[in-house]
Amino acid sequence: MPPSKRTMPRHTPGRPRRSRAPRQLSLPLNTHGGKRPGAGRKPRGEKALHPHRTRPAHPSRCPAHVTLRFDPSLPNLRQKNLVRALFACLRAGRERLGCRIAHFSVQRSHVHLVVEAQGKEALSRGVQGLSIRMAKAVNRVLKRKGRVIEDRFHARALRTPKEVRAALSYVMCNARRHGRQRGRVYDRQWMDPCGSGEWFDGWKGGGRREIDDDAPVAECRTWLLRTGWRRWGLVSREEVPGPGP
Repeated sequence: MPPSKRTMPRHTPGRPRRSRAPRQLSLPLNTHGGKRPGAGRKPRGEKALHPHRTRPAHPSRCPAHVTLRFDPSLPNLRQKNLVRALFACLRAGRERLGCRIAHFSVQRSHVHLVVEAQGKEALSRGVQGLSIRMAKAVNRVLKRKGRVIEDRFHARALRTPKEVRAALSYVMCNARRHGRQRGRVYDRQWMDPCGSGEWFDGWKGGGRREIDDDAPVAECRTWLLRTGWRRWGLVSREEVPGPGP
C-alpha cells in the first residue's frame, strides 16, 4: 500500500531542494519628511537669531568678537556660583583647538568673548568646545538637564585697530552699559568682577594682574590685539559703550 501523504518524505535525498519564489510584502509608506513647504527643523520664535549659513573665512591675523546667548529660562548668569563655574570653563578652554580666549565678560543672559583663532575651522571648533563645556557646567550647578546655549554663536572679525578698540570697550565695559539701561550708576573706578578686567592691560591708569596658569584668559598674539588698537587710545573704566561694534 502506498504511504499516505502525511508519511511521504518532504525531500528526496540526492535531489536539489526547490526554493520557493520570494513574495513581496506590502509596507505602508511613511508620508513624513521630504522636500515640501513647511518641512524641516523649526527655528525658535518667529525666526532664528543667527541663520545657519556658511560662515565666512576668518583671517588668523584678526581677532573676533564672539557672543554666546544662553537660554532665557536660565537664572541670572552673574550669580556667584555660576560665575565661578563659567570662569573654570574659560580657564580650562582658554587655549585649545587653535583658538585663544583673550578677553570676556559674563552678563545676565549672554557671554561676550574676544578671541584669536588660526582660521574659520579653529574658531568654530574652539567656541563650540567652550559652549559644550559651559552648558555642562551650568546644568551641573543648577542640577538640571536640557538646553543651555540658545542659538549658534555670533562671531565678527575685527579687521582694523578702530574696530578692535571699539570691541574691547564694548566687552570690558558691557556691565556699565546694561547698568545704565536699568538706571544703575557705578563708581568711576568700578571694574566688572564678572569679566577679565583684572587681566586687561589697556586701562587708562594702568593696573593688570599677571596672566598665569590660573588666569581664565591667554596672552594675545595678534598685532591688532596687542598693539594696533592702542592708536585710538586706552580704555577708561568710566566708558559706557553704545550699540555693539
